[in-house]
Amino acid sequence: MPDLPRDSIHPTPAALEGDEKVVARFAADPATYWRSHAVMAVAGAVGAGVVLVLLGNPYPWTGPLAAVLAIGARAAYLRSEVFVEDWRMTSRRLLGPGGRALPLSQIKTAAKFLDAVQVVTKGGDKHLIKFQKDPGAVADTILAARDRPHG
Repeated sequence: MPDLPRDSIHPTPAALEGDEKVVARFAADPATYWRSHAVMAVAGAVGAGVVLVLLGNPYPWTGPLAAVLAIGARAAYLRSEVFVEDWRMTSRRLLGPGGRALPLSQIKTAAKFLDAVQVVTKGGDKHLIKFQKDPGAVADTILAARDRPHG
């Protein structure tokens, strides 16, 4: 996959502190990204077709076609944002796009949510690490790091 330019809504990622080293990276998986959008396109197409048939529209094929085109356009448009999101984990922090830095000690939970991992902090902030090939394993990795002694 070619390098994509950094999107302006994702400024420079949070910097490492002192002797901090990255122990894990959670990049979006291209196959998962495209599969997710294919599922959305099929669901949207079926839903749009059913609605138009129920409404008695003489051209019910237009709904599925529009749904597939819309989801395809969405996938192409958001690709540049999704694949520059940089989630990294050190022995002390989870570093995300937009300069997010979550101390592992402040993570309340990390759980699989469809093809993503939802990370919830003790303060109630929620973050999504999207389009993971194995979101359950990513959540387990984060929780294991959180539960490891850090001092």
